[in-house]
Amino acid sequence: MGKDQTVLFHSTIFGPIHSRRLGVSLGVNLSPSDGKVCSFDCIYCEAGYNAQGKGTSGLPVRERVRADLRSKLESMRRNGEPLDVITFSGNGEPTLNPDFPAIIDDVIALRDEFYPEAKVSVLTNSTRIFTPAVAEALKRVDNNILKLDSAVESTMRLIDQPASKEFTVERVVESLRQFAGTGIIQTMMLRGEHDGQPVDNTTPEEVDALIKAYKEIRPREIMLYSLDRSTPEEKLVKVEKPELERIGHAIEEAAGIKVQVN
Repeated sequence: MGKDQTVLFHSTIFGPIHSRRLGVSLGVNLSPSDGKVCSFDCIYCEAGYNAQGKGTSGLPVRERVRADLRSKLESMRRNGEPLDVITFSGNGEPTLNPDFPAIIDDVIALRDEFYPEAKVSVLTNSTRIFTPAVAEALKRVDNNILKLDSAVESTMRLIDQPASKEFTVERVVESLRQFAGTGIIQTMMLRGEHDGQPVDNTTPEEVDALIKAYKEIRPREIMLYSLDRSTPEEKLVKVEKPELERIGHAIEEAAGIKVQVN
């Protein structure tokens, strides 16, 4: 199956760190500080598999997130530290936190107060975009980064391992259309093996399916990336940047949408 791996953020606010995609990024973790809560169980997740458990700390509430972020931003500004982006990521799927829409409003207000030039970004696996309050909150951020790792149902289920059987490629692609022109679609490209099954979303058939989906969604931008850290599944192979760039160019040519390769 793979190795036991737990690389968790043990606080609500973490960093700042230098993100290869986003710049100087201050992280917001809306999941437990001692466990993982996610509606996917991705074979490449740096935080490990969901089997490690949810921990005991629970999901951070709105008031705590607001207080912790204010304290950190005050300290950073006092020390003259730069900030490019405030990024929702952490130990699982941020939109599962019931306070997510209200927290988005708080973070935007604090950003405007302390670092008005910084962007607010959310990394989401797209499982909660069917909930109107979550979708509307995502539309309020600068960078709404939505996952689509494969447009082939069997490959998506193998890579992302969604908790819900109702989550399908067809349904998510249809719902992602609501973010046309504003959303950013992020796709992890990888190959290897999981539980004895080959994994490869870089084949011509896979890329053609992605192109078809991208053309339906019409996002503002597409982000292609590959493995950068240790993964719970050991038999995965990073797609190197020259190959990513070739795939990105083919997608950009066919779909007419800007592709960023990281």
